[in-house]
Amino acid sequence: MRREDKIRILHMIESAEKAQEFLTNKTYDDLQQNEQLAFAVMHALEIIGEAAAQTTQEFRNAYPNIQWRNIISMRNKLIHAYFDINYKIVWSTVKEDIPMLLQQLRTIKD
Repeated sequence: MRREDKIRILHMIESAEKAQEFLTNKTYDDLQQNEQLAFAVMHALEIIGEAAAQTTQEFRNAYPNIQWRNIISMRNKLIHAYFDINYKIVWSTVKEDIPMLLQQLRTIKD
């Protein structure tokens, strides 16, 4: 694995863990009503998407089981459609998708 790809994977893991940490003991209503919380979670997701986009195509091709396109697309939506964020998608991404992604990324890292 190229050094740059390993660094990106570490960034993705760190940000995914932070997103989960931010929502620990929080409810969906907390996410909707707490602007600081929402910004923190969305920023973590943006970093995950940006790091994914910066991995090499060769690396992404080597791990087709990871939903690279969806991860990068989420980042683009958060950055470019920041005024129209669907908090249900943000919530479900962290609660449902991030655990599997973390498992996949940790396997790659090790």
